[in-house]
Amino acid sequence: MDADLESKGCSVNQLPNALGFIQFDVRLGKWRENLDAVRKGLEAMSPEAGTVVVLPEMWGAGFDYAELAEHARLTADLLAALRDEAGRYDIVLAGSLPERVEEDGNIYFHNTLYYVNANGLLGRYRKQHLFAPMAEGKYFRPGRNPKPVCLPFGFAAGLVCYDLRFPELVRAQIGAGVNLLIVSAQWPAARKEHWRTLLQARAIENQTFVAACNRCGITGDVLFAGHSMIIAPDGRIMEEAGESAVFAKVKLENKSRDDQRAQFNTAAPRPYSFDDQDKISDLAALSEEIAVQKQLGRKVVFTNGCFDLLHPGHVAYLQEARKLGDFLVVGLNSDASVRAIKGAGRPVSDQKSRARVLAALGAVDRVVLFDEETPLKLIKKIMPDVLVKGADWPIDRIVGGAEVIAAGGAVINVPTVASFSTTGIIEKVKEL
Repeated sequence: MDADLESKGCSVNQLPNALGFIQFDVRLGKWRENLDAVRKGLEAMSPEAGTVVVLPEMWGAGFDYAELAEHARLTADLLAALRDEAGRYDIVLAGSLPERVEEDGNIYFHNTLYYVNANGLLGRYRKQHLFAPMAEGKYFRPGRNPKPVCLPFGFAAGLVCYDLRFPELVRAQIGAGVNLLIVSAQWPAARKEHWRTLLQARAIENQTFVAACNRCGITGDVLFAGHSMIIAPDGRIMEEAGESAVFAKVKLENKSRDDQRAQFNTAAPRPYSFDDQDKISDLAALSEEIAVQKQLGRKVVFTNGCFDLLHPGHVAYLQEARKLGDFLVVGLNSDASVRAIKGAGRPVSDQKSRARVLAALGAVDRVVLFDEETPLKLIKKIMPDVLVKGADWPIDRIVGGAEVIAAGGAVINVPTVASFSTTGIIEKVKEL
């Protein structure tokens, strides 16, 4: 099991003894110089045992895309060097580096926040939102399923730079009992006030300590903001750097967090205030909503099916479809449409029931019924950015595929789970 998934016995009531950061100018491609800056910062800081020290985003070599594969290869060596430094002071070090992943015969890279102590890798968090102006999407793959990491004192949530603008990423992690938010960044000076405001907001809304390290200096024509910060759960700035290379540390106490949450608790409440049935829409209303979603800049994904007797294979398929964009619309064959395709004995569940169950899935944003045997009319009306079908469908046979591609969209096959089928379930029920 990956270290970042191993959390048994992790404390939810402790904090590190202190928090610190080492803010420096990350030299593009110069990993030896950057590692030396970390070592000198630690030597000058002389952190006490039990401190968590945060480093900037891509601290090893910056966004040196031309040599990304080589820098990713060197990540293991840099993590080993961090392990040695962490052992020297009995601390935890956290900062992002490129991670190479091989999957299904393909090579991918992630911008990954690593946590290291004397024992080696404690866990990792992969950057979820890639920053288009720095072309991250061309070189990195976004992370999925953000989870906190268990450190020796308890859980820590992580964010990497642009992730800071998406508060739901912290809320998704805070429920594990997170005591601390770690942010590793290369945030530009042009948006310095956004950096400061968003860090304070994440601390206040989650009532947790925040340790954020940003780089300083210049690469190309981009000046970076510095202003690394340590923030208390009430939003009070405990330490803030300027715009030059510097280190800092702050001693912590549990009391300030506990006192804040004792007055009123915004970290714990997670009421469900929505009615899933509102996800079921007719075509006229859906068309208007799709126009709004596209105006917002969201990528609309469409798939369709009968979804009679919803099973884990369906759920896995829809989850993967949703990950291909920002708004998943499921076209659902009406009862009449299912009978025309599968015969008089189907569907087992009526259209109202099938729509209601689909609408309850977190991956599904809207459900719309259609009476035709194919969803071509529906696809032409909403014109999704991404059209999804199972891997057993050749792209040139996917209904609506030609129209979506002609409009500049994409048609993507998603693997299906072969061990599940509605027909198989029906046959099993008959046997029983």
